[in-house]
Amino acid sequence: MARLVLPEESGKEISELIDVAISLFFESLPRRDQRNWARVYLNGLVRTGGKKTIRNIAGAGAGSVEQSLQQFISKSPWEWAPVRRSLAQHLERAVRRPLAWVVQPMVIEKAGDRSVGVGRQFVPQLGRTANCQQAGGIWLVSGDAGFPVEWTLTLPRPWTAELPRRRRAGIPDTARSLTPAQDAVHAVQRMAATWQLHRRPVVMEVSNAELAQCVESFALQDIPFVFKVDGTLPVSFGGAGRQKPGPHTAPARELIDSLRARRRAVEWTRHGRAGEAVALLASAAVSAASGEERLVPAPPTPLLLVGAWAETAPLPSEFWITNIGDRPLAQLFLLAKLADRVALDFTEVCEPAGIRDFEGRSFRGWHHHATLASVAHAAMLIGARGREPEPYPGPVRGTRPVVARADGRAAAPRRAGGTKVP
Repeated sequence: MARLVLPEESGKEISELIDVAISLFFESLPRRDQRNWARVYLNGLVRTGGKKTIRNIAGAGAGSVEQSLQQFISKSPWEWAPVRRSLAQHLERAVRRPLAWVVQPMVIEKAGDRSVGVGRQFVPQLGRTANCQQAGGIWLVSGDAGFPVEWTLTLPRPWTAELPRRRRAGIPDTARSLTPAQDAVHAVQRMAATWQLHRRPVVMEVSNAELAQCVESFALQDIPFVFKVDGTLPVSFGGAGRQKPGPHTAPARELIDSLRARRRAVEWTRHGRAGEAVALLASAAVSAASGEERLVPAPPTPLLLVGAWAETAPLPSEFWITNIGDRPLAQLFLLAKLADRVALDFTEVCEPAGIRDFEGRSFRGWHHHATLASVAHAAMLIGARGREPEPYPGPVRGTRPVVARADGRAAAPRRAGGTKVP
């Protein structure tokens, strides 16, 4: 696994960044000793080798330090939401040209059954059943870097239905058992409603069964999205004009493949890789059914299905559903590919910062640890790369209007229905 290597001269800068982070993001903590322990924990996440457990962060023979850190992480009742909100608001100002919010699933396999949220469950990312925690990060992403700012922890039903287990883990009364996608959608909705952030497209992968509900949930708050979907997804299209009676329904893969004569090529640079790649893109207007039965159906959301071929592939291999209708296909493709940017930074920065390493059993402790790991991630990434980010890996050449600007910028787009995206 690739890991971020911090330059020797970055150590002092990262320490300074952590001090700044304490003053910027942890002002909501009511006591000075809490902010001091936050500083100790952050420095441990950045500098401790190996697994970032509380014992390793405290160091050998530091029993009192370990006990105090354990109290601060697992039992101290400080709120993590204000810290995450402050981090997100700061990164929006500090990151060069943030483009989207990307939802990144995280699976943490476990040997036992005591960690909060753990259970035997089928995990699509693994393609098998595993004893694990399922979590999700919501990342602010530019073409240069991704930063996690919000986290969800999915709770299998036994963790909310069995009162003794719920009490032992300190799970709030308001927490419910949802799917990882539902948890992510609700988190994005909370952020959009209360965090005072700029509205940007949300990029995430959605199963066929949950697509209609996700579309409807974001449409209610006018949130732009790019959902990665499976090629087997049934989509409805056509229905206008004498030559196109209908509507028709077909799998997304079949509809996109029927448009191969209208494909447009775009050259782009893969995240974390040298050299250029070519993608062939096609799109079609489609519609989705409501996620539930209603006496008065909700107005349909105008949607666009986008499909992509690798340069030499005979069939399209990737598919997205979006409600953004006024960006060139190349820009929609680049938004979708920001998921690759997140996957790279997750492996190289977020994992070394210890995001998977929490060994406690409390719901509060897990969220405290995830919050501090997010701040450590930001300090490590900014400290290692310096203040000036790398060039944006956008498309460099293409055919006529399909090519996005090489710097990744675009005029204010409109959704498929004609509304400007803020």
